[in-house]
Amino acid sequence: NVAWGNEYLEEMLPVLQKHRVKATFFLEGRWVKQHPDLAKAIQNGGHEIGNHSYNHPDMSKLTRERISVQLRMTNEQIDETLGVKPKWFAPPSGSFRKEVVDQAHKMGMGTIMWTVDTIDWQKPQPAVLQQRVLSKVHNGAMILMHPTDPTAKSLAVLIQNLHEKGYQIGTVSQLMNEKRLVEE
Repeated sequence: NVAWGNEYLEEMLPVLQKHRVKATFFLEGRWVKQHPDLAKAIQNGGHEIGNHSYNHPDMSKLTRERISVQLRMTNEQIDETLGVKPKWFAPPSGSFRKEVVDQAHKMGMGTIMWTVDTIDWQKPQPAVLQQRVLSKVHNGAMILMHPTDPTAKSLAVLIQNLHEKGYQIGTVSQLMNEKRLVEE
């Protein structure tokens, strides 16, 4: 999820490229408007772009109209900047209710939630973040990260350890692709 932490994002993108990892970046619409070059750098890295609301409200407390505005404004900003229509929505702070999911669905987006949280916004030591992820990872895991100092310092180690454990790392669309199961 990206709404801040630009300096760490610039450290993380080369690590993902070096390890040939593509991820899904859920971008806040306001952030895309303020940082179009960084949003383009994410896209140019071959990463998937998702919707993370316009300005990070508690989506569960919004009216249907405000939910729609948050999602629509973000999709419009992403489309205007990157020429992409997001397929996935990740609610800020994991806060949602059925109406949020329904509004996202009406706009052609699935709503996703993480299953492993780095809790990197609390700025733990990198070793703590790494242990948190590696002890909880499982088949089909979606790992929530933000561009923070401990995440930037942990990313290469996490990628290497996950690969050593036999996990493949990819985008939300790759994980959710049911055809993938037939092809394996």
